[in-house]
Amino acid sequence: MQSIVANFPFVIIALLFGVGLYVLLFKRNLIKIVMGITILSSAVNLFLVTLGYRQDGIAPIFTLSPEGAMVLPVVQALTLTNIVIGVSVAALMLALIVRLFRKTGKIDSNSRMLKG
Repeated sequence: MQSIVANFPFVIIALLFGVGLYVLLFKRNLIKIVMGITILSSAVNLFLVTLGYRQDGIAPIFTLSPEGAMVLPVVQALTLTNIVIGVSVAALMLALIVRLFRKTGKIDSNSRMLKG
């Protein structure tokens, strides 16, 4: 039972990754595809934060460095960078979808108008 509790974040990561991959592969609505990509990005962010966690770790503030293990600051910085990049990519994709909808009137990825 203790190993399930210890690995709970990884179970949630796998679940989020599976949902995002399912939406990305099997849905044809472009807005749902963007949502799938965003869910995958959230799974990656949670994975990075989980990797940087240390049991009984303290905040990585180096001015008055106390004794003990600190959580890893590099993965926190990577996560913040990934959040900013993910939000901007999602905004760009949604802007392109709006432009495509205004031009063709459809947001289905199987549409004939999108292929030619």
